[in-house]
Amino acid sequence: MSGFGAWPRKSDRDPPVAVTSLIQRQQALQAWAAAQLAECGPGNLVGDIVAVSGDASFRRYFRGITATNSVVLVDAPPDRENIQPFIDVDRRLLAAGVRVPQVMAADLAQGFMALEDFGNELLWPALEQQRLAGEYTAALALYQQCFDELLLIQRADTERLPAYDDALLLREMRLFSEWFCAGLLQHPLADSELQLVEQAFALLSRSARQQTQVFVHRDYHSRNLMLLPAGGIGVIDFQDAVLGPVTYDLVSLLKDCYIEWPRAQVRAWAVAFAQQAQARGILPAISSEQFLADFDLMGAQRHIKVLGIFSRLWLRDGKSGYLKDLPLTFRYLQQVVMEEPSLAEFAGWLEAVIWPLLLPAIERAKAVAAQGSRVQP
Repeated sequence: MSGFGAWPRKSDRDPPVAVTSLIQRQQALQAWAAAQLAECGPGNLVGDIVAVSGDASFRRYFRGITATNSVVLVDAPPDRENIQPFIDVDRRLLAAGVRVPQVMAADLAQGFMALEDFGNELLWPALEQQRLAGEYTAALALYQQCFDELLLIQRADTERLPAYDDALLLREMRLFSEWFCAGLLQHPLADSELQLVEQAFALLSRSARQQTQVFVHRDYHSRNLMLLPAGGIGVIDFQDAVLGPVTYDLVSLLKDCYIEWPRAQVRAWAVAFAQQAQARGILPAISSEQFLADFDLMGAQRHIKVLGIFSRLWLRDGKSGYLKDLPLTFRYLQQVVMEEPSLAEFAGWLEAVIWPLLLPAIERAKAVAAQGSRVQP
């Protein structure tokens, strides 16, 4: 269930939760779940709850077994996480017909939830197996199921949904400057470099805001999509949903930071989705060339952000597992900016200054991780 993770929303400098507190919260979650599940239908818990994942947030996930089925139990410390957005977005998506887990019970004050259990099969391993075998037709069958869910998501209720506005888009990209450049690469930006990246950020933000605005999951990729036991795709990790660009979730899916397909194949799949979105009235009649241009620039924004987030997960939270995904994420970014004339100077800077620093920085971080410690920026 690692896909349930989301990036922390509290202070970048918050200390980790004490182990004793985690143990106490697990015990409290078990007691709460036992009472709630007995009342809401699944029945009494059988045995102790078992941890099923850790992820990129302060939330933890457990599985509880009852006489009739299993449930996922969520521990979201209320001083670090707010489960109300999850509950709100879950209701919107269920109403739109999206296959998201039903919330069986929730306690906002304690930060506990009991959710429908989607099992353990993330989409990523199946896609990776097909990629390695060159089975693009089989991969498309899975992606089409993801497209079907995404088309439902994009028509979900957006009333009072937070906007993916200029402030949020820029705040996300500035994680690149702080955590990736200054932090991981140990290359604080000079004033001239900062001006260069801010100009690039502004261009990408404008492009995003000019696109058709729809309901955006905001982390729609192969580790947040699940192959359900009864068939179909289950959608998780949607609590950060916003009203935003129509290409955002698609580029998250097809330019996934955990899996790479040939560029021509990605673009063909993107155009196929655009045609389906136009047929459903989600996307206005625009050319394939314009859609792909929007798609690529949206990907650049996302990958700039993700470089910062993956770096922060290591530097702040000691989670080294994302370091291996940095080179692919960087390549995605390079590929787009090298082909965009208005980003030529930014592309040249990435190639000449930033790329040579990346692999040595990853090796340094891995060496530190192997020693069981980390270095704060």
